[in-house]
Amino acid sequence: MKRILIIGIGAGDPDYITMQAVKALNEVDAFFIMDKGDAKEKLIALRKEICKRYIKSDDYRFVDAVSPEWDRGAEDYRATVEDLNNDKQAVFEQLIEGLGPDECGAFLIWGDPMLYDSTIRIVAAIAARGVHLFDYEVIPGITSIQALAAKHKTPLNHIGQSVEITTGRKLGEGFPAGFDTVVVMLDARNVYKQFADQDIDIYWGAYIGTPDEILIAGKLKDVAGEIERRRADARRENGWIMDTYILRRGVGDGS
Repeated sequence: MKRILIIGIGAGDPDYITMQAVKALNEVDAFFIMDKGDAKEKLIALRKEICKRYIKSDDYRFVDAVSPEWDRGAEDYRATVEDLNNDKQAVFEQLIEGLGPDECGAFLIWGDPMLYDSTIRIVAAIAARGVHLFDYEVIPGITSIQALAAKHKTPLNHIGQSVEITTGRKLGEGFPAGFDTVVVMLDARNVYKQFADQDIDIYWGAYIGTPDEILIAGKLKDVAGEIERRRADARRENGWIMDTYILRRGVGDGS
C-alpha cells in the first residue's frame, strides 16, 4: 500500500531535524515540493539541503507541484482558506495518484504540521474519501515558536500563567483577555504596533534558523518602528518573509 509521511522539518536550520524525522526521510521515494517561483527558491533549497544531509542513498526524487494562489486580504478569511484547501486537495490527490503501488511520498512542512498548516486536514480528507488507498503518518518538528524563545533565551510563560497562540488577524481584535503572554504568527500587517502605547515587551524574529535570520527584542514602544523597517526591507529583498513574535505584559499589568 502507498504511504504518505507529513514530516515537520523545523523552523529553518537543518540542525532542527529530529532523529524521528531523519528516519522518516530515509523511507521516502518521492518528496512533494509545493513552493514555487523565484521568491521561494531559498525554501526549496533548504528542503533539498536537508534531504542531501540526512538521506543515506540517492534513491529518491522531488516532484514539483503548483501551489494554488489565494487572496490573503480577502474579507471572508475562513471561506477563502476553505477554497484554498479544496484546491490543494485536488493537487495532493494528483501527487498521491502518481506514486507507485508500494511507494512512500512525503510533504516536508516548516516547523510542525499541527500549527497553522492544513496538510494534515487535507491528507485526512483524501484518505476519508477512499478513492486512493494509503496509510499516512505525522512526524512532529520544532516550531518557530520554540526556536524564537530559544534564540531570545526566554521562557514562553510566566510561572503558573497561560500562553495564547494566535494570528495577526485575530490580534487585531485586541490583546487576548486573561493572558499576559501572546505568541503571534502570520501577521502581515504589523498589528503589534497598535499596542505600542502599552508597557509590553516584544521578542521578534524572522527567517529563524536560516542565514537570513533577524532578531529584535525590547520594549515594544522602543523597537516597534525598527521591526517595521527591518521587516519591510527583508521582505523587499527576499520577496517573502516568515516571522513570529512574542508579546509579554508584566504579571498583573492589565492581563
